[in-house]
Amino acid sequence: MASTAAGKQRIPKVAKVKNKAPAEVQITAEQLLREAKERELELLPPPPKQKITDEEELNDYKLKKRKGFEDNIRKNRTVISNWIKYAQWEESLKEVQRARSIYERALDVDHRNIALWLKYAEMEMKNRQVNHARNIWDRAITILPRVNQFWYKYTYMEEMLGNVAGCRQAFERWMEWEPEEQAWHSYINFELRYKEVDKSRTIYERFVIVHPEVKNWIKYARFEEKHGYIAHGRKVYERAVEFFGEEYVEENLFVAFAKFEEIQKEFERVRVIYKYALDRIPKHQAQELFKNYTVFEKRFGDRRGIEDVIVSKRRFQYEEEVKANPHNYDAWFDYLRLVESDADPDTVREVYERAIANVPPIQEKRHWRRYIYLWINYALYEELEVKDPDKTRQVYQACLELIPHKKFTFAKIWLLCAEFEIRQKNLQGARRVMGSAIGKCPKNKLLKGYIELELQLREFDRCRKLYEKYLEFSPENCTTWIKFAELETILGDVERARAIFELAIGQPRLDMPEVLWKSYIDFEIEQEEFGNTRNLYKRLLQRTQHVKVWISYAKFELSIDAADRLQKCRQIYEEANKSMRSCEEKEERLMLLDSWREFEKEFGTDDPRERVRKLLPEKVKKRRKLTAEDGSDAGWEEYYDYIFPEDAANQPNLKLLAMAKMWKRQQVVDTDETETDPEKDPSAGETTVSSDKPTALPEELPEEPADQETVCENNGVQEKTHDGRDNDDDDSSSTSSSSSSSTSSESDSDDDEKKSGDEKTSEEKKSEEKETEEKETEEKSKSEDEKTNKSEDEKTNKSEDEKNNRSEDDKEED
Repeated sequence: MASTAAGKQRIPKVAKVKNKAPAEVQITAEQLLREAKERELELLPPPPKQKITDEEELNDYKLKKRKGFEDNIRKNRTVISNWIKYAQWEESLKEVQRARSIYERALDVDHRNIALWLKYAEMEMKNRQVNHARNIWDRAITILPRVNQFWYKYTYMEEMLGNVAGCRQAFERWMEWEPEEQAWHSYINFELRYKEVDKSRTIYERFVIVHPEVKNWIKYARFEEKHGYIAHGRKVYERAVEFFGEEYVEENLFVAFAKFEEIQKEFERVRVIYKYALDRIPKHQAQELFKNYTVFEKRFGDRRGIEDVIVSKRRFQYEEEVKANPHNYDAWFDYLRLVESDADPDTVREVYERAIANVPPIQEKRHWRRYIYLWINYALYEELEVKDPDKTRQVYQACLELIPHKKFTFAKIWLLCAEFEIRQKNLQGARRVMGSAIGKCPKNKLLKGYIELELQLREFDRCRKLYEKYLEFSPENCTTWIKFAELETILGDVERARAIFELAIGQPRLDMPEVLWKSYIDFEIEQEEFGNTRNLYKRLLQRTQHVKVWISYAKFELSIDAADRLQKCRQIYEEANKSMRSCEEKEERLMLLDSWREFEKEFGTDDPRERVRKLLPEKVKKRRKLTAEDGSDAGWEEYYDYIFPEDAANQPNLKLLAMAKMWKRQQVVDTDETETDPEKDPSAGETTVSSDKPTALPEELPEEPADQETVCENNGVQEKTHDGRDNDDDDSSSTSSSSSSSTSSESDSDDDEKKSGDEKTSEEKKSEEKETEEKETEEKSKSEDEKTNKSEDEKTNKSEDEKNNRSEDDKEED
């Protein structure tokens, strides 16, 4: 029943919130707390003050308070603040025995609470209970010996009481626990307050053993220095250096040691200390040391000392770099340059040996390029600075043995070694070195260097043999052929030089044939063999038709002091122009004509000048279709082309274009006249124009297709040519239909004429339409009037097609 009754109870319905939008004024929890704080709703008013007038009321008050404190303690014994408040209240009533009892009860609860011990001891000291306080401090440091506050308070109390022995005894008990550094300093300062320097020194001795840090050793030394014990202070620094050794050494110790000696005017000692430290401390850890050393040398040293400081600093820097990356050859170069400037040869050799020991791990020439200069500098140092030829020769031999000549070699090393042997007047040794080089790894630079060496020694027969070897090794090298021929020319053997040139130009492969031919031609010109020179030019022109060859040929003929030189030069220009008509490079042809024009301008008369001027081309803008790599359309590209008059004669479409321009101008003039005079009969004007110009235009032009790439500048002009012709046909047809007195023979003759005219018109129309399509882009940029005429032209073309069809029908009927 109960469950049924509970089930029948209605659950109150929660009202549905229709408007779920946020309220305009938002109230946060922070705002609620702030308002509660402002209104102070939780605070209770303080109890009224009560005045005690007699002892009975006082006892009641004490009983009530004690009962409250005891209740609080009973509720939670671990809350030490309740115990402390209780004890302090009892202390305020001068009930010291009760307070002491409360503190003891609290210590039974939590004997490791530091605040409880401090309050207990302070209460005893306030009430001048010294023995009780001493007893409490003794218990505290026994239970909690690592709490430094107890020791500080204990020793301070004993010292304030004048119990120096008791204070020293407390410190000794404290030092047995090896506390932190401040505790030792407190002990030392305590002894110094009573002028016990020896005891302080003893404490310092124990202190630096317990806390072996650099700063503590420095403090110890400064303590000795402060009290005038200079020898003891120096001894402390020396012991510190020995104690830390080279593994754990720090720059601060040496800086302090150096400053100590500087104060004592021991400058040599200071310098030795700095150098000793710089030799053993890494560079990145010795910044302050370098700084102080530099300042010291500037104050007390000479120029040499200052330079030593700078050199030492840079030496350490380079040492760190080469240790970090032994294959950083640039760092080795800088280090060696520094060492060579200020070091003995043994030290320099040692650094060089360390440097060349870092052989590149990969046998690729690009990794060896910087490394090989270490050997070169080493050899030059031994030869020039140390003056030791034997050591230099050993360096070169070791380097040549190290290089893998089967994969690559360095011609510079071979050449330097040979030059060194020559300087030592060992010519056979130099030739032996170069012979080994050519035998092991022949290369162009080696052969060139060997030839130059023999040339300097004036051994021309050896030079000839070396050139022969060189040409066997590299027959395509034109420079070698030229140098060989020049050598023979210098020696006066012209026929031998000419034979070398003939062999050279007969080679199937040459790296610079144009240079070789030019050298051969210049050689013949120097020998004044003009016939041979002409033959060379003709032979060269059989191989190539380059424009520069023709120009050079013409200038050669012009340079000869002969009566017919101008005629020969002009003849060469004419031959060049004829031969280059089929050349695809029109710029080269233009270059030839420019050279010819300059020649005629300087040496020719008016007629040749005019002739050359007529040969100059016209610059025309064209466009061509671009194709991407994948074959897709990439748009159009504009470029400039040259149209030569000689080529234009074979392209009648250019003449057609010029006449179309003239017809267009006339069409525009007639249109303007019609607009200015509206009463004038337009049909008559059209008939006049068509009868005068366009009918004769197609008959005068040859029928050839136009170049597909040429951009037509007057597309509309060509189409308007059809307009005039069609209008003429319309007028003639209307005239023939309206006149009834014309005979049939006349109509037949008119039809024949119309038929022949239509045939010509259809052929001309094809060529004109091609030009119109190809030159469409320039027409757009010429004028906007032609755009409006385009639609009229299309209508005219349609009517022309209809008339053509009509003329064909008439032909069939005839």
